[in-house]
Order: sequence, then structure tokens, then C-alpha cells
Amino acid sequence: MTAADNLTTILSSGMRLTAPLAFAACGEYLAHRAGAINISVEGMMLGAAFGSVAVASATGSATTGLVAGALVGLVIAMVHGNLVHRAHINTFVVGLVLNALVLGLTTFLIAISTFTSHQVTKIEIPLLSDLPLIGEALFTGRWPMYLLVLIIPLTWWLVERSRWGLELRAVGEDPIAADLTGIEVNKRRRQALMWCGLLAGLGGAYLAVGEVGSFNQNMTDGRGYIVLAAVIFGGWRLGRTMLGCVLFGLADAMRLALPSMGLTLDSHLLMAMPYLLAIVVMLMFASSKREPRALAKPFQRTI
Repeated sequence: MTAADNLTTILSSGMRLTAPLAFAACGEYLAHRAGAINISVEGMMLGAAFGSVAVASATGSATTGLVAGALVGLVIAMVHGNLVHRAHINTFVVGLVLNALVLGLTTFLIAISTFTSHQVTKIEIPLLSDLPLIGEALFTGRWPMYLLVLIIPLTWWLVERSRWGLELRAVGEDPIAADLTGIEVNKRRRQALMWCGLLAGLGGAYLAVGEVGSFNQNMTDGRGYIVLAAVIFGGWRLGRTMLGCVLFGLADAMRLALPSMGLTLDSHLLMAMPYLLAIVVMLMFASSKREPRALAKPFQRTI
């Protein structure tokens, strides 16, 4: 293969690996702006991946599986929100427990289940898909990937331009003041978590019935934590968060491509490389913008 072919392969693989992260990161970014840090995004993605494959196998429709996966993420988000805001359990504890629960449950279920493989349809955009280098990467892919063209600007608009987004930012900055103005702080935070769960579920489902076509044990492999890191190192800005997702996707694609390019490295180093490279680069471009003042701080009315 020529250098151009290798670059095209890396870019194409990188975009496919970026898409699940970008879906989840849009949701995580919105939740953070509401002050609701969501550690359980890994569990949402993993549970959605399993749910999408199971439903796709049962119905014979990958699209139905994709929708089911998004709903699995939504259900986990609702559980997280109610445990944190109604039972007043620490959000970090809830997130870690949910991640462990989903990992254990899916590991058990995949061992006793057999599923048929289904994938959503691939779409090629005429003319644009023939562009050198970027044509295959950006304009040839499974159709859910193109939903990001709508979801990314929609997430930005919801946070920055809508009245609902104004209330979200208010509860993320000063929940006491927001409460005094009549905003239901924990309700808004639960709504933010639900948006996060829906998109994280969509990301996990896309990974399963979009790119892989099946479910493997722990197939998200820590991608939820990468999403969390992308939001933080991106300085709670949506654009920089998306950049972090792209960097990890490209690093992961490079890890997969190196052996076929004749470069042999220690297998453990190859596995760690995407995480190390993405974190180093995100640190280099980390924003000095502060976090939302009330991020991860519980709110409970005293009157």
C-alpha cells in the first residue's frame, strides 16, 4: 500500500471510531454544563451496545436495535438521576456502581446468549465520496454517523441559545440562585442526564450495530471515560470536546493500522497508545476556561 492509501485507511477508520465518542460527548458536555457530572456514561454505552445487538437479533432490524440501544442509555440515565437527586447518593458512587453492574450483567448475558449479526446501511454521498484522502473518511459511512451533523449543532443551540439551556447553565453555575428564581434545579439536572443517556446510548448502539455488527465482552473498553476526559480537557467547550474525540479516534485507528504497515511494537504499548496520545495532545490544548461552579455539587433545598 502507498502512503496515501495508508493515510486514507487511518482517516476512514479514525472517523468511524470517533463517531461513538462524539455522540456520547455531546450528551456529557450538556450534563456538565448543568452541573451533573456523569461517571456512568461508560455503563450507558456498554449497556446500549448489548441492548442494540439483542433487539436487532430479535427483530431482524439493525435500525430498531439502534433505537433500543438509545433507550437503554436513557433508562440507565434515569436510574442514575433518581439515585442521585431523590435518594441523595453520591454521584461518583452511583456512576461507578452502575458501570460495574452493567459490565457484570452484560458479561453474564453474552455468555448464555446467541445473537445473529445485523448492521445498519452504509451510505456513500455521490461525488464527495470520491474526493482524495477525505472522501472515504467523511462521506462513506453507516447512516447514523451523519446524525452528528444535526446533533452537534443542536446540542450547542440547546445549551447556548434556548431558554432551557439558559436554565441548565444557571443550575450549573449557581443552583441556589436558580432555585430562588423558580427553576427546579434537580429536575433540570435529571433532564440533562437523560439527554446524556440518550446520546451515550446512541453512541454505544452505533458501535455495536453500526461498525461491529455484534457484541463482545466489554466492547466499549473504557471509551466512556475517554468521553469524560474529552469534556474536561476541552474546557467545557463543545468544539474542543469534539476535537478530543477526533484525536482519540485517530490514535485508535493508528494503533490498528501500524501492524499492517509493517511496524511491530509491544502489544501492551499498542493498546495503551491511543489513550496516552489523546491525553497528551488534549493536555497540550487544554483550555484555561473554568468548570461550571456547581459541577458535581449536590443540591438539596433547605426550606
